[in-house]
Amino acid sequence: MKQELKIKLDHLTLTGELSLPENSFGLVIFSHGSGSSRFSPRNNFVAQYLNKRGLATYLFDLLTREEDENPLHRFDVGILANRLVKVTTSLMKSALTKNLPLAYFGASTGAASALIAASVLQNSIRAIVSRGGRPDLASNFLKNVKAPTLFMIGEFDQQVIVLNKQAYEKLPGPKFLRIIKGASHLFEEPGTLEEVAHYSAEWFMQHLGNKENKSSHGYIRI
Repeated sequence: MKQELKIKLDHLTLTGELSLPENSFGLVIFSHGSGSSRFSPRNNFVAQYLNKRGLATYLFDLLTREEDENPLHRFDVGILANRLVKVTTSLMKSALTKNLPLAYFGASTGAASALIAASVLQNSIRAIVSRGGRPDLASNFLKNVKAPTLFMIGEFDQQVIVLNKQAYEKLPGPKFLRIIKGASHLFEEPGTLEEVAHYSAEWFMQHLGNKENKSSHGYIRI
């Protein structure tokens, strides 16, 4: 089942798309990067892969169209994280999703908002995946993140690799970092986004209760 799902927050309404496969065993909430939206082709590719593996997904716009035109809003991870917390809380109460274990998939600056939101919601978030993320923007909150976190960075995204390794050291909970060979920041190279989708699915299946293919093969611990 796929449907548009609007969530009202105080003075505004955020629009998203909920995909709910039959017998879903978890819900992955996507937090996109600055300048992106729920229509991000990369996030949608990953979401569709997760749907095929039995995971529900929710992709939504963190900002209104007017807000997204303002660069100050795009990079304000505090605002983005606050929105993510409120949307997550709403989904925890929704009849459609309230019984599903929750996880986050964050890209670029969206990974920072996901980590901050997880530090606020604590045990309500069961797993996090960061794709080409900027966890350094959530530096002050990392010590409070309990959810198992997987960092994936492209081999050629050298500066972001450094930032991810620094953030990795601050995380107290279960954590893995994977370098995707032959990939740049946007994972546009052939086969690289497929790897992201595969390892994301495996990570979520490990931590959201599905026992199928439970394996940590291929992850790099530093």
